[in-house]
Formats: sequence, C-alpha cells, structure tokens
Amino acid sequence: MERINAEIEDVARRLREGMAGGVLSFPLTSFRDDGSLDLESYRTYLTAQVATAPGAVFPACGTGEFSALDEDEYRAVVEATVEVVDGRLPVVAGIGYGWAQALRFARIAEEAGADALLVLPHYLVGAPQEGLVEQLRRIAAGTRLALIAYQRGQVAFTAESVRRIAEIPTVIGLKDGHSDLDRLQRLTLAAPDGFLFFNGAATAEIQARAYATVGVPAYSSAVHAFAPEIADACFSALRDGDDAAVNKLLRDFYVPLVELRDRVPGYAVSLVKAAARLRGLPVGPVRAPLTDPDPADLGDLEKILDDGLSLVGAVRRRTA
Repeated sequence: MERINAEIEDVARRLREGMAGGVLSFPLTSFRDDGSLDLESYRTYLTAQVATAPGAVFPACGTGEFSALDEDEYRAVVEATVEVVDGRLPVVAGIGYGWAQALRFARIAEEAGADALLVLPHYLVGAPQEGLVEQLRRIAAGTRLALIAYQRGQVAFTAESVRRIAEIPTVIGLKDGHSDLDRLQRLTLAAPDGFLFFNGAATAEIQARAYATVGVPAYSSAVHAFAPEIADACFSALRDGDDAAVNKLLRDFYVPLVELRDRVPGYAVSLVKAAARLRGLPVGPVRAPLTDPDPADLGDLEKILDDGLSLVGAVRRRTA
C-alpha cells in the first residue's frame, strides 16, 4: 500500500508541475476514410503534439472520441501514447460508462502503462450524490492508477461529495465542465490541500480568467489539438497577466471559433478535427454519430484558423 500511495503522490506531483507549465493536451484519434483506426497516423500526429511540451497528455478522452472506440482500439491508442510520450509527460487515459465497464478500460490502460485515468461521465442516467461517490469507490477498488473525476452533463458533485471522493486514496482531482463558478468555488474550498482542479470547459480559454479567480488556473485546450502555437500563446499571456494579448486572441480567434462551434451539436470535436486536417495533420474524419463540418462551415473555420495563426505569427500549411 505504501508503494501505491507513493506512486499516486508522484503522479499528482507531476501533473501539478505540468499544469503550471502548459496546457493539457487532449489528442485526437486518427481514423482512415473508411472509419478504421489509423494507428500509424496517430503516432505521427501525437509526436508533433508532444514536441510542443504540454503539461500532460490525455488520450482517448472526449476529444479523442473515447465513446467511438472498442476495447482493442482503446488498448492500441493508449499503448501508442505511452510509447510516444516515453515518460516525458504524464499520460492520463479516459475511461467511462458504468463502473463495471469503466473498470475494463481501466485495466487495459493500466496494462498499457498509463499513469492515471480520467473518469468520464457515466452513460445516460442521472444519479444521486451517493451513487456518484460509489461509482468512484468501485473504480478505485479495481485499479491501482490515480483517478481524476470529470463532472459534466449529468454528473455534478456537491461540496460534501468532493470531500468524500477526496478521501478515496487514489482520487487526486476533479475536472469541471459545468462552468458554474459559484458551485466550483464551494468545491475548491471543500477539497483538501493538494487536490487538483482542472478547467474542462468546451473551449477553456474563453473562461480561463474566470476559473483562475476561484483557484482553478489549469485547463485543457482543444485548440492545442490543432494549433498549439495559438494555445501556447494564450497560456503564456494568461500566465503573464497580459490582458491586452488575451483579449485580442479571445476577440479575434476564440469567440468566432466558439460561435461556429455552437452551430451544430458535436462540432466541439468535429471542428477540432477539421482544423487539424486543414493544417495537414493526419487525423482523418470523425466517427458517427459525429459528422464532419459542411462546406460552408469549413470555409468559415478556415478563415478563423488563418486569422488565429496570423495573430501569433504562424502560418497554416496549405494542403492539396
């Protein structure tokens, strides 16, 4: 038990250090045009992501289309991630559904060499607080890996529940996707010192300053998946308190991107993948039930992307 506790503490330390130095990378999963997993292309894409030195890598999560992967594909993605990262960054794999199925993915991730797990919201049903806590207890009982809870959709913890999940030895943090800052402030105050909190809003940079005011400066960045130059420039400006630079990036890139994202359900992932393809990155299409952007939206995305890159002195690689 002491060895496991030391491993958990080390993962939490590495994540804390990574969060302070960069955005959290949630890589896309590469598929071929026929919908099959393209592992070679994923390795190429991920290598470029890791080269930008994010704070940590979260494979097979929401942006990586976790819910579209079968268990064999999931294993291949996590194994490839661990191999490419090669110990340079923490690898936090996504798991989800009910606790029994989540444990199947957890064991695969553990065998593949992941450092920790992000527990995505369970499938479909609402649940009382006792059930949300018990879900994490059961997952924790079946894996030695550190766990980060993710509240979004039907999952929303109370302050008392955060106190209870923080007592589970392997639960080290909470990712928030609700953006209810009043509630989030109560959660951060209820948690013990050292408990990790992450801003997991759909386009986290839009709300990064607001999250920081309640003690949650760390965030995941979907933009990093296709334009790490923009994501890193925004992170640096936020860290340095350069409000003028942050406002320009928000006004001229992030807000137009969010407005385009809100046009169609699923665009939070589909637009990210389309933007990556516009840069020549080998990620392929999304899998159903998601759909790729229509031509008009793709044209708008192209302009937004070019505008954003020009703001940070970068150029999109044109493709044939």
